[in-house]
Amino acid sequence: MRKLILAFYVSLDGKSADGDNGIRDVMMSIDDPKQEEYFVSRLWEAGAFLMGRKTYEIMATYWPDSDHPSAKAMNEIPKVVFSRTLESADWPETRIAGGDTAEEIAKLKAEPGKDLVAAGGTEFMHSLIKLGVVDEYRLWVLPAVTGKGAPLFPELDQAVNLRLVKSTPFPSGVLELVYAPADK
Repeated sequence: MRKLILAFYVSLDGKSADGDNGIRDVMMSIDDPKQEEYFVSRLWEAGAFLMGRKTYEIMATYWPDSDHPSAKAMNEIPKVVFSRTLESADWPETRIAGGDTAEEIAKLKAEPGKDLVAAGGTEFMHSLIKLGVVDEYRLWVLPAVTGKGAPLFPELDQAVNLRLVKSTPFPSGVLELVYAPADK
């Protein structure tokens, strides 16, 4: 059974890289070849990238023509867009999941192959967290505080206890923190 990994960049104060809180500019300004090489190697571990429609629309216009080190992985690894409104997906290696999110995730987890990586969109990430389908949280903590923006974690009915699986620091101050639900 494949795991669902939620991978996301966040500020030190837990704000997501979505929106206009400045964290995306911090992310793009970091020059850390060691972290970039490691990040790209982590991308290649994915069997598929999962995302919501809004993120898909942004990424599908950016990655196909990009010369960024992550572009090859982003373009070649299969992608699954969760949307009830999107009628077609032109970005190669992309399919649309239009049914119930929990059921679609269960089907994807049951398929053979490498783990699934949820690759973006705070609203989509919130839905996965609330459904309780995340098997691992891979947080890329950036050395910046925004003071505003959407929190990565939504309000929940009860606490989710996590255990640290791995932490990897980089020269730029970026820190990869990998957590799993304590009960898994």
